[in-house]
Amino acid sequence: MSLELQLKTLPNKPGVYQFFDEENKILYVGKAKNLKKRVISYFNKENFGKTKVLVSKIRNIKTTIVDTEYDALLLENNLIKEYLPRYNIRLKDDKTYPWICIRKEPFPRIFLTRKLVYEGSEYYGPYTSVIVARTLLELIKSIYPLRTCNLDLKKDKIEANKYSVCLEYHIHNCLGPCEEHQSLENYLDNVQEIREIIKGNITEPLNSLRKKMMTFAGDMEFEKAQLIKEKLDLLEKYQAKSTVISPTISNVDVFGITTDETAAYVNYFKIVKGRIIQSYTTEIKKKLDESPEEILEKTLVEIRKKFQSFSKEIYLPFPIDLDIPNVKLSIPKIGDKKKILDLSERNAKEYRLEKLKQVKIIDPERHSNRIMAEMKMLLHLPQEPRLIEGFDNSNIQGTNPVSACVVFRNGKPSKGEYRIFNVKSVEGPNDFATMEEVIFRRYRRQLDEGNELPQLILIDGGKGQLSSAYKSLELLGLAGKIPIIGIAKRLEEIYFPHDSIPLYLDKTSETLKVLQKVRDEAHRYGITLHRNKRSKNTFTTELDNISGIGEKTIQQLLSHFKSVQAIKKASPAEIEELIGKKRGDLLQEYFRLDHSK
Repeated sequence: MSLELQLKTLPNKPGVYQFFDEENKILYVGKAKNLKKRVISYFNKENFGKTKVLVSKIRNIKTTIVDTEYDALLLENNLIKEYLPRYNIRLKDDKTYPWICIRKEPFPRIFLTRKLVYEGSEYYGPYTSVIVARTLLELIKSIYPLRTCNLDLKKDKIEANKYSVCLEYHIHNCLGPCEEHQSLENYLDNVQEIREIIKGNITEPLNSLRKKMMTFAGDMEFEKAQLIKEKLDLLEKYQAKSTVISPTISNVDVFGITTDETAAYVNYFKIVKGRIIQSYTTEIKKKLDESPEEILEKTLVEIRKKFQSFSKEIYLPFPIDLDIPNVKLSIPKIGDKKKILDLSERNAKEYRLEKLKQVKIIDPERHSNRIMAEMKMLLHLPQEPRLIEGFDNSNIQGTNPVSACVVFRNGKPSKGEYRIFNVKSVEGPNDFATMEEVIFRRYRRQLDEGNELPQLILIDGGKGQLSSAYKSLELLGLAGKIPIIGIAKRLEEIYFPHDSIPLYLDKTSETLKVLQKVRDEAHRYGITLHRNKRSKNTFTTELDNISGIGEKTIQQLLSHFKSVQAIKKASPAEIEELIGKKRGDLLQEYFRLDHSK
């Protein structure tokens, strides 16, 4: 069946669609409220980037009808896990994270595992920190004696006296169910309390332990009552360490998200009885420039499934187009609910920063590529600014004016390509005219010599300096061909030609940091050379007045004697030995006449 015919016969119902290439290899899996409208939209609108490539490869479409959009989302997740389509985002597998397992067997063992075997055992987790999981398990074992052996403790085998107690029984780590020293009922009561502790419901185990303590105390069994009290203290200390949010917030899932041009970072909090009992953050690579809403829809279901969450309410930063049966989706605006949502988003942002720092160290090229892509998007550039040139003027009361040009490649300074311009046509402190002259000279030469032109020019200054620089580009026929912007230091405003309203970037954005670095480097380079030039002029002015003494001789004298005053105090023999008798006599005669005035 032709692709055109398939598009015409698509159903107007919720479901899942699959795109295949000419080799019948699955490319992409998606879900939709209305399959026909969603699938046709790929072919009716102008696509860009990877989406454009995906559409060009589609040769066959398969659809599956379901009852609701939520059912479609679940099926979509399962198909993505099964076939791993190239253009679908997906969560990291996380199979290496530890889980707490309650084994399905008589007198269940409780232990840490990284392997999930679906034979009826219960698994709680995953725990992103193995230390946290071990600490919780150690707490449980210190309160509830549990067996650690792998014996088959079936009733008939215990009654047949097939087993005998081991060292764990004698050191009071186990109550000896293998010899019927502990009943199955008592053991399972303990296991039920352990389940509640793992889930974060500590109130019920606390009440149970208090009741046992009072019973022992009432029966005058004070040693047993003291042992229970010590366990109570351990459990209360553990409860105090958990992050308290608000007692009014109970059994809620919270999702925070932050994104950049290549990935999204999603944080998840599981809150039980007003406390965060689980925190998890993950990175999701974008495949088709998915929106934050699309990414959150997919990850929300997957994360809840991973952590076996059945919370009836979910806090989200923004609305998503998803209905989950018997679950309320809330977007908090004020109060404690908003605070916990903000905390989740801060965790997502912090995780992103950690990842970026790691990438910067491990894979500098990837880090650079990400910044270039971000700059292209935020500054509305036609291409990534792999080559940036920045300009800054330096002068003091109009003296010794210079203009610096610094060059950055892939966001890093290329110092060998820096240039300094001595201003020729401008008299006095005229920053606008200086910028106009320097930009014209720089790019006329680049054009004449056929050199590479930058993808971005950065001017240190506001609208005035930018307008002057733009005039020169117009004279050279480069206006509109090379993007040019100005950055004003006071509020870090970004100005564009012919636009009086500046752009304000996030103070933490990598794009702003690169622009600031270019601007500051141009200023540093310009001011350093300006000071050198001014100092040189100050020292050599008097020597320049001597007829017959050239620049090289002056440099030779200053290099040896360090100052004009030291030259005046030097003996004729010293000077003659350094620059010869003829030039030495000229120097001595000048100083003699100057002193006699």
